[in-house]
Amino acid sequence: MTRKIIHCDCDCFYAAIEMRDDPSLVGKPLAVGGRAETRGVVATCNYEARAFGVRSAMPTSRALRLCPELILVPPDFERYRAASQRILAIYRDYTALVEPLSLDEAYLDVTGVDRCRGSATLMAEEIRARIHAEVGITASAGIAPNKFLAKIASDWRKPNGQFVVRPEEVDAFVEVLPVGKLFGVGKVTTARLEQLGVHTCGDLRAWSLADLIARFGKFGRSLHRLCRGIDERPVAPDRPRKSLSVETTYATDLPDLAACEAALAPLMEDFNRRFARLDPAPPVHKAFVKIRFDDFTRTTAECLADAPDEARWLELLRTGHARKGRPVRLLGVGVRFVEAEEAFAEAQADLFGAG
Repeated sequence: MTRKIIHCDCDCFYAAIEMRDDPSLVGKPLAVGGRAETRGVVATCNYEARAFGVRSAMPTSRALRLCPELILVPPDFERYRAASQRILAIYRDYTALVEPLSLDEAYLDVTGVDRCRGSATLMAEEIRARIHAEVGITASAGIAPNKFLAKIASDWRKPNGQFVVRPEEVDAFVEVLPVGKLFGVGKVTTARLEQLGVHTCGDLRAWSLADLIARFGKFGRSLHRLCRGIDERPVAPDRPRKSLSVETTYATDLPDLAACEAALAPLMEDFNRRFARLDPAPPVHKAFVKIRFDDFTRTTAECLADAPDEARWLELLRTGHARKGRPVRLLGVGVRFVEAEEAFAEAQADLFGAG
């Protein structure tokens, strides 16, 4: 049976909750995030702010330069989580196969569901109407035979819209899709493909599997399948935790390695508290340290590890810092878990390699 997958994604979720609770914010450029003076970043923003070029993950200081009238509010995750739980309850009225990706988006497998005469399109419309009526915000949806296409489709008519890719439309839809839309294809890989004359999935189909693997390694297998619209991943309601990490952006740059080493101790204490709350804690596969320098370049140093290890984190910090030797604005420590690493390796070999 052909799958019927819905990808639901709330529109500018945090900002939408803020506008719902304070209607005076509606129609004004709004961002949720940290203050500029504390090196804050934008968590999300509404469409009025996006018109000025403001984007998620942008430093707040830059957002304010782009939009001096931007209204900035701090995040209130308690309210966001409460809204997320109500939205998840709506999803689960339709199917038990709900895979949350974050507080505001999820995949739903409605294959064989009798609601709305079995129509995934009608179910998506009903779900979006219920989110608006019961939670007070809008959501967009994509409907397709697999997760990859459903996620792309949910962006097609944002905000407050939906788009369907029917099974008989998959080939034509994917053929004209820009390669930058493919899972795992970031700016660097997009530029690399375009230098090779590959701009669309149709262009990419001209490459054989062997040629793609020769050029891109294991990720070539993913490219070969995705450019044909193939994605066999099931909707997984109980996804294993992939990693655990903590990080801090500092109000004042850490000037040198010694300052970074001193800052590592409170990070490790915070991590150990969170790790102790895992019940049970998944087996650890790797430890890593994340660094963002004052020029906004980033690096991650990692190694094999079977448990959180302060000595390893310290060594990884020294390795990562030596790559630039510049002042540091952000530090993070964390671990990756065994199950996630095994799944990631399998995905690289099968469908979703790193890119």
